[in-house]
Amino acid sequence: MIYSVTGKIVDRNKDSVAVDIGNIAYELLVSRPAEFMLGEEVTLYTYEVLTQDDHYLVGFSTKLEKSAFASLISVKGVGPKTAINALSKTNPDELFAAISANNTAYLKKLPGIGPKAAAQIILDLKGKLVSSDAKGNPNMYDDVKQALKSLGFKVKDIDNALSSINEPDLSSEEVLRLALKALRKNG
Repeated sequence: MIYSVTGKIVDRNKDSVAVDIGNIAYELLVSRPAEFMLGEEVTLYTYEVLTQDDHYLVGFSTKLEKSAFASLISVKGVGPKTAINALSKTNPDELFAAISANNTAYLKKLPGIGPKAAAQIILDLKGKLVSSDAKGNPNMYDDVKQALKSLGFKVKDIDNALSSINEPDLSSEEVLRLALKALRKNG
Protein backbone atom coordinates (compact mmCIF):
# COMPACT_ATOMS: atom_id res chain seq x y z
CA MET A 1 0.00 0.00 0.00
CA ILE A 2 1.23 3.50 -0.82
CA TYR A 3 1.33 5.73 2.30
CA SER A 4 1.98 9.08 0.60
CA VAL A 5 3.10 10.68 -2.63
CA THR A 6 5.44 13.68 -2.73
CA GLY A 7 6.03 15.54 -5.94
CA LYS A 8 4.97 18.33 -8.25
CA ILE A 9 1.41 18.90 -9.48
CA VAL A 10 1.57 18.49 -13.27
CA ASP A 11 -2.13 18.27 -14.11
CA ARG A 12 -5.46 19.10 -12.51
CA ASN A 13 -8.90 17.84 -13.53
CA LYS A 14 -12.39 18.31 -12.09
CA ASP A 15 -11.91 15.52 -9.53
CA SER A 16 -8.20 14.65 -9.55
CA VAL A 17 -4.62 15.86 -9.70
CA ALA A 18 -1.53 14.30 -11.20
CA VAL A 19 1.61 14.31 -9.06
CA ASP A 20 4.98 13.79 -10.78
CA ILE A 21 7.39 12.04 -8.41
CA GLY A 22 10.27 11.80 -10.86
CA ASN A 23 10.00 9.21 -13.57
CA ILE A 24 6.33 8.55 -12.94
CA ALA A 25 3.21 10.63 -12.27
CA TYR A 26 0.32 9.37 -10.16
CA GLU A 27 -3.24 10.49 -10.70
CA LEU A 28 -5.05 10.88 -7.38
CA LEU A 29 -8.72 11.51 -6.80
CA VAL A 30 -8.96 14.49 -4.39
CA SER A 31 -11.80 16.31 -2.67
CA ARG A 32 -10.90 19.82 -3.86
CA PRO A 33 -8.58 19.82 -6.91
CA ALA A 34 -8.93 23.60 -7.37
CA GLU A 35 -6.87 24.11 -4.19
CA PHE A 36 -3.78 22.70 -5.91
CA MET A 37 -1.65 24.85 -8.20
CA LEU A 38 0.22 23.52 -11.21
CA GLY A 39 3.92 23.26 -10.40
CA GLU A 40 3.25 23.21 -6.65
CA GLU A 41 5.28 20.73 -4.58
CA VAL A 42 2.92 18.64 -2.42
CA THR A 43 2.75 15.63 -0.16
CA LEU A 44 -0.54 13.80 -0.36
CA TYR A 45 -1.47 10.98 2.01
CA THR A 46 -3.05 8.21 -0.02
CA TYR A 47 -5.72 5.59 0.21
CA GLU A 48 -5.74 2.85 -2.41
CA VAL A 49 -9.15 1.69 -3.62
CA LEU A 50 -9.05 -1.77 -5.14
CA THR A 51 -12.29 -3.45 -6.12
CA GLN A 52 -13.31 -6.00 -8.70
CA ASP A 53 -14.21 -3.19 -11.11
CA ASP A 54 -11.94 -0.32 -10.09
CA HIS A 55 -8.41 0.56 -8.97
CA TYR A 56 -7.38 4.12 -8.08
CA LEU A 57 -5.62 6.27 -5.50
CA VAL A 58 -7.31 8.90 -3.37
CA GLY A 59 -5.14 11.76 -2.07
CA PHE A 60 -5.50 13.88 1.06
CA SER A 61 -3.69 17.02 2.20
CA THR A 62 -3.83 15.97 5.85
CA LYS A 63 -3.89 12.76 7.85
CA LEU A 64 -7.11 13.98 9.49
CA GLU A 65 -8.87 14.20 6.12
CA LYS A 66 -7.63 10.69 5.27
CA SER A 67 -8.97 9.46 8.61
CA ALA A 68 -12.36 11.10 7.96
CA PHE A 69 -12.48 9.42 4.53
CA ALA A 70 -11.60 6.01 5.98
CA SER A 71 -14.26 6.45 8.66
CA LEU A 72 -16.91 7.43 6.10
CA ILE A 73 -16.23 4.43 3.86
CA SER A 74 -16.53 2.15 6.89
CA VAL A 75 -20.20 3.12 7.07
CA LYS A 76 -22.60 0.72 5.36
CA GLY A 77 -23.75 2.23 2.06
CA VAL A 78 -21.02 4.90 1.77
CA GLY A 79 -18.45 4.14 -0.90
CA PRO A 80 -15.15 5.85 -1.71
CA LYS A 81 -16.55 8.19 -4.36
CA THR A 82 -19.46 9.23 -2.16
CA ALA A 83 -17.05 9.88 0.73
CA ILE A 84 -14.68 12.00 -1.37
CA ASN A 85 -17.64 13.95 -2.82
CA ALA A 86 -18.97 14.58 0.69
CA LEU A 87 -15.54 15.80 1.83
CA SER A 88 -15.48 18.21 -1.12
CA LYS A 89 -18.20 20.26 0.60
CA THR A 90 -16.99 20.07 4.20
CA ASN A 91 -13.87 19.51 6.25
CA PRO A 92 -13.13 16.91 8.92
CA ASP A 93 -13.77 19.29 11.82
CA GLU A 94 -17.22 20.29 10.52
CA LEU A 95 -18.03 16.67 9.69
CA PHE A 96 -17.06 15.51 13.18
CA ALA A 97 -19.05 18.36 14.77
CA ALA A 98 -22.16 17.38 12.79
CA ILE A 99 -21.79 13.74 13.82
CA SER A 100 -21.22 14.73 17.46
CA ALA A 101 -24.37 16.86 17.45
CA ASN A 102 -26.57 14.34 15.57
CA ASN A 103 -26.98 17.01 12.89
CA THR A 104 -28.49 14.91 10.09
CA ALA A 105 -29.62 18.10 8.31
CA TYR A 106 -25.98 19.12 7.83
CA LEU A 107 -24.95 15.66 6.65
CA LYS A 108 -27.86 15.42 4.19
CA LYS A 109 -26.69 18.57 2.39
CA LEU A 110 -23.40 16.83 1.47
CA PRO A 111 -23.33 15.36 -2.07
CA GLY A 112 -24.43 11.72 -2.16
CA ILE A 113 -25.61 11.66 1.46
CA GLY A 114 -29.34 11.13 1.85
CA PRO A 115 -31.45 10.67 4.98
CA LYS A 116 -30.63 6.98 5.41
CA ALA A 117 -26.89 7.50 4.90
CA ALA A 118 -26.85 10.48 7.30
CA ALA A 119 -28.56 8.42 9.99
CA GLN A 120 -26.20 5.49 9.37
CA ILE A 121 -23.13 7.75 9.56
CA ILE A 122 -24.23 9.06 12.95
CA LEU A 123 -25.14 5.59 14.17
CA ASP A 124 -21.81 4.05 13.10
CA LEU A 125 -19.40 6.91 13.82
CA LYS A 126 -20.79 8.84 16.78
CA GLY A 127 -18.30 8.62 19.61
CA LYS A 128 -15.56 7.21 17.40
CA LEU A 129 -14.52 10.47 15.75
CA VAL A 130 -14.85 13.01 18.53
CA SER A 131 -13.23 13.32 21.90
CA SER A 132 -15.04 11.77 24.85
CA ASP A 133 -15.42 15.17 26.50
CA ALA A 134 -17.79 16.44 23.80
CA LYS A 135 -20.29 18.89 25.23
CA GLY A 136 -23.89 19.52 24.42
CA ASN A 137 -27.01 17.42 24.15
CA PRO A 138 -26.52 14.60 21.64
CA ASN A 139 -30.23 14.78 20.69
CA MET A 140 -30.29 18.56 20.45
CA TYR A 141 -30.86 18.81 16.69
CA ASP A 142 -33.61 16.19 16.82
CA ASP A 143 -35.25 18.02 19.74
CA VAL A 144 -35.09 21.37 17.97
CA LYS A 145 -36.47 19.83 14.77
CA GLN A 146 -39.44 18.39 16.69
CA ALA A 147 -40.07 21.74 18.39
CA LEU A 148 -40.04 23.58 15.06
CA LYS A 149 -42.36 20.98 13.50
CA SER A 150 -44.80 21.49 16.37
CA LEU A 151 -44.73 25.23 15.59
CA GLY A 152 -45.89 24.44 12.05
CA PHE A 153 -42.69 24.84 10.05
CA LYS A 154 -42.13 22.55 7.05
CA VAL A 155 -39.53 19.78 7.43
CA LYS A 156 -37.62 20.96 4.34
CA ASP A 157 -37.38 24.52 5.70
CA ILE A 158 -36.32 23.20 9.12
CA ASP A 159 -33.61 21.00 7.55
CA ASN A 160 -32.30 23.97 5.52
CA ALA A 161 -32.11 26.11 8.65
CA LEU A 162 -30.47 23.40 10.78
CA SER A 163 -27.95 22.52 8.07
CA SER A 164 -26.48 26.02 8.42
CA ILE A 165 -26.02 25.58 12.19
CA ASN A 166 -23.28 23.10 13.01
CA GLU A 167 -22.27 23.78 16.59
CA PRO A 168 -22.32 20.83 18.99
CA ASP A 169 -21.45 23.02 22.00
CA LEU A 170 -24.56 25.23 21.78
CA SER A 171 -27.56 24.65 24.00
CA SER A 172 -30.86 23.50 22.49
CA GLU A 173 -32.28 26.97 23.19
CA GLU A 174 -29.43 28.64 21.29
CA VAL A 175 -29.88 26.29 18.32
CA LEU A 176 -33.63 26.94 18.38
CA ARG A 177 -33.04 30.70 18.43
CA LEU A 178 -30.60 30.50 15.48
CA ALA A 179 -32.95 28.21 13.54
CA LEU A 180 -35.90 30.56 14.08
CA LYS A 181 -33.77 33.48 12.91
CA ALA A 182 -32.79 31.54 9.76
CA LEU A 183 -36.40 30.50 9.14
CA ARG A 184 -37.60 34.12 9.46
CA LYS A 185 -34.89 35.33 7.09
CA ASN A 186 -35.74 32.71 4.46
CA GLY A 187 -39.51 32.74 5.02
